[in-house]
Amino acid sequence: QVQLVESGGGLVQAGDSLRLSCAASGRIFSSYSMAWFRQPPGKEREFVAAISWSSGTRKNYAASVKDRFTISRDNAKNTVYLQMNSLKPEDTAVYFCAARNGATIPTDPSGYNYWGQGTQVTVSS
Repeated sequence: QVQLVESGGGLVQAGDSLRLSCAASGRIFSSYSMAWFRQPPGKEREFVAAISWSSGTRKNYAASVKDRFTISRDNAKNTVYLQMNSLKPEDTAVYFCAARNGATIPTDPSGYNYWGQGTQVTVSS
């Protein structure tokens, strides 16, 4: 069992940066691949970024955030991060952290077993 708690959301202006954190508790954090998803108002939950277990050598990004967002993990702190730069109004959403026990990093939400409660990110124009 893994418990996930996101933090770092807020209200920012277009072009600003934010860093989201997801603190995990429970079993061995390094054995979990981690991901960020987001759910814009009135839309389905969508993939943002993922990082593989252990040292996180593999990463994947949605095309809409590639070159602006960076996912990373610190296994000593049981935390995964999402650095978001050059934010746009279309990045406005509730951002969720997710975890799965295994090496693969699927982009479908059904591939993840554990979820946080979400943190709101609002980008004004």
